[in-house]
Amino acid sequence: MRKILSLVFSVTFALSAVAASGASDIHEYAPIQEKKINYKDWTFKKLTTGEPVNLREWSRGKKLVLVVYLAPWCNNWKLEAPVVERLYAKYKAHGFDVIGVSNYGTERDQQIHFKDKTPPYTVVVESDTREARDRTTHYAYRQLTGDARKWGSPYNIFLVPSKLKRDGEVLTEKAWITNGELVEEEAEEFIRKRLGLKKEKDEKDEKKDKSDAKVAAQT
Repeated sequence: MRKILSLVFSVTFALSAVAASGASDIHEYAPIQEKKINYKDWTFKKLTTGEPVNLREWSRGKKLVLVVYLAPWCNNWKLEAPVVERLYAKYKAHGFDVIGVSNYGTERDQQIHFKDKTPPYTVVVESDTREARDRTTHYAYRQLTGDARKWGSPYNIFLVPSKLKRDGEVLTEKAWITNGELVEEEAEEFIRKRLGLKKEKDEKDEKKDKSDAKVAAQT
């Protein structure tokens, strides 16, 4: 119940802030939910080099990965992008990794969005025209998980590599899905739990206790 109330508060606060500022960028937050999806393995070309990247191979040895489907021109993706970068930077040393799947953006769209701020994580391309919208795997998965948005960017899928099937077309029957933007606080809690890390508050309290004990021992 606390998590639901926290999510509702976050969404309400964000919408209120946008209304007050008169901004046109309205967040599309959504909770992290486990869904049946029959998520399949894929191989797409890397944005920066064109070399093929296979998801099963790429995720091997990692503890938790986030596959984030994005349209480079999408305002909601631009709002989520800094959140994803912060999560990646904070937890990459603990076995967390991110792979972006670009959709519906022409080469020009990609150049405009990524030219001076290419993410530190891998980005691949599934489609590069808006006409491909209803023919992508991204679109098919969104239909399965109840995402009614027209473009569905961003769309987030968390996978645990150790639980993925080692062979075959389907990687996993169920996955953790967000039909919209991640709520950063919820995402942090989710990531820390699956990486086996203590809650951030507990970790800070523990460090403070050790620091206080060290100071006391020196006096």
